[in-house]
Amino acid sequence: MTTSRAGWRLPPFLMAKPNSPWGGGGDDGGSDKPGDDAAGPRNPWEQPPGAPRGRPARPTSLDEFLRRTRGGGGGGGKGFGTGFRFPGGGNARALWLAAVGALVGLWIILTSVHVIGPQEQGVVTYFGRYSGTLQPGWSFTAPAPIAAVRVIDVNSIRNFNFPENGGPNLVLTGDQYLVDLGYTVRWRIVDPQQYVFELKNPDETVKAAAESAIRAVVANTSLDEVIGRGKGAIETQVTAAMQKILDDYQSGISIVGVALNNASAPSQAMEAFKQVSVAQQEYQSNITQAQLWAQQVVAVAQGEAQAFNLVYAQYKVAPDVTRRRMYYETMEQILQNTNKTIVEPRGISPLLPLVPGGIKAPDASQGGAR
Repeated sequence: MTTSRAGWRLPPFLMAKPNSPWGGGGDDGGSDKPGDDAAGPRNPWEQPPGAPRGRPARPTSLDEFLRRTRGGGGGGGKGFGTGFRFPGGGNARALWLAAVGALVGLWIILTSVHVIGPQEQGVVTYFGRYSGTLQPGWSFTAPAPIAAVRVIDVNSIRNFNFPENGGPNLVLTGDQYLVDLGYTVRWRIVDPQQYVFELKNPDETVKAAAESAIRAVVANTSLDEVIGRGKGAIETQVTAAMQKILDDYQSGISIVGVALNNASAPSQAMEAFKQVSVAQQEYQSNITQAQLWAQQVVAVAQGEAQAFNLVYAQYKVAPDVTRRRMYYETMEQILQNTNKTIVEPRGISPLLPLVPGGIKAPDASQGGAR
């Protein structure tokens, strides 16, 4: 089939195609000159301008680079990715499979073998569901993500101080006073399963339970007991109250102890509380002195009672003799340090002064003796 062209045409000399650095291209039917490339424009780097035709051109460095990046070239192997090829051609797939297998094996070993320390226990879950508890030693489970193991330290004693920021912590006492109270709570884990699954945030739960128990106990305690002699009883009551709260929550936590670090008056009333403290010290000192005096009095009374019992035993054996001896001993104790006047019957001088050193002789100037 022949296709007719338009009726008008340009002159032949105007239809001549100019020389192009990309090479002369023929019309759709092909090149008129023998030896011209009929496949399209010529590559300027393949045949330099002015070079003789018919001689094959050497591949340039750019051609070599493009050939390598497109995966061409020797070796017989196909590259995995742009410009990357394993050596050895057909062994590339085997190398990739070996590398992947080694990674999978390492992953299985690392997530299936578990070493539990002597102070630890491991909580095992399969797809998030509790499966068991691992004891200290070597243990094996399914690899992740099928199984997961959470290691819990069950022997260490944890503690926290409240308030954490060192600020005031005002608590209302039973007699309507405010006291600044600081304390320390010591606790440990006794059931890892409950510790992991029953509480969302165990540490915060322990702090909240401690604050609740402290306020409940102090609200039933007087100020004197809080800042004085009642600290030991408060610590015992707070420990018991905290343990009850955590047991109700099934937390798996045991409270080791609670210690009151600071129990003082607020800064605004510190001076008044100092005076109260001084008065309490004086009160305690007076009580101590009274107790000592009472002990001395009791000791003296007990001694006198024991002496009386000894005399009474002698009295029962010889009543008359014992009575007369007691009379003489009593009069001797009464009269030994006093001036004495003895009145005798008639016929004897009525006045006979008794002075230390015996009776003085009558003075001769007064007439001498009768």
